[in-house]
Amino acid sequence: MRPGSESSEAGPEPPRASPPSALQTADRALQILLMFDDAHPEWGVTGIAREFGITKSMAHRLLATLTGRGFLMSDPDTRRYRLGPSTLTMGRMWERCGSIQMLVNPILRELSSRTGTSTVLALPDHFHMRTVAAVDGSSGPLRMQPLIGELYPAHAGATSKAYYAYLPVSQRRQLFMGQPVARYTDRTVTDPLVLENEFLAIRERGYALTTGEYDAHVVCIAVMVAAQGRPYGSLSAAGPVETFTDPERFVPALHRAAASIEARLSRRTRANR
Repeated sequence: MRPGSESSEAGPEPPRASPPSALQTADRALQILLMFDDAHPEWGVTGIAREFGITKSMAHRLLATLTGRGFLMSDPDTRRYRLGPSTLTMGRMWERCGSIQMLVNPILRELSSRTGTSTVLALPDHFHMRTVAAVDGSSGPLRMQPLIGELYPAHAGATSKAYYAYLPVSQRRQLFMGQPVARYTDRTVTDPLVLENEFLAIRERGYALTTGEYDAHVVCIAVMVAAQGRPYGSLSAAGPVETFTDPERFVPALHRAAASIEARLSRRTRANR
């Protein structure tokens, strides 16, 4: 039972138990976070100790640890705790990544099945593109398994170029002129002027195609994904150079899949209004 209020922080300590294991401590910390809701936006040390049957000193240590990591914040006047900024950060990450996966994974699976490649939806993250949804559709000894959270540099590989090609020229210049441009393979383009010409060509033909720019063993073809009329991310299909020999035949399938993703994003936006 959750107490609605705490009259004071005084009270007898419960009997001391044997020290909890690290796993038990982690589980208890997570349970504490789940105690905060609309009905109970604040908790004190006594309430947490009573709820879990632990000593107040142990409850204080758990609350202090969560506060130190930003998951809770304490009011110095009332000595009570509320959820902290780290919970907001994680919530936004779920909204950005977790819900997106559920939204687009069926489309990625169908595209992977059609192309026999690994498919990736990536979103911009500072000077990179970050994989937020991916399906491994490759098979055999030569495989390319994309990882959720993997970062791709803005200047190397079709996954990034398909998105950055649609940004305003002034924004690209600011991005690439002011940042070091690393070379990952002997095919990585590092000259800002050459990159700008590539971006213009990508935008004109509607897709990006690269071979061995970021990973020497990977061919990647990608298209831009839009949301509310603006560049949102990129959708790519990738495979080993040994087997992915005619990627441009999949351009229509990529555009259809991107359109399906855009339609789902639009429906979600309308539903959230």
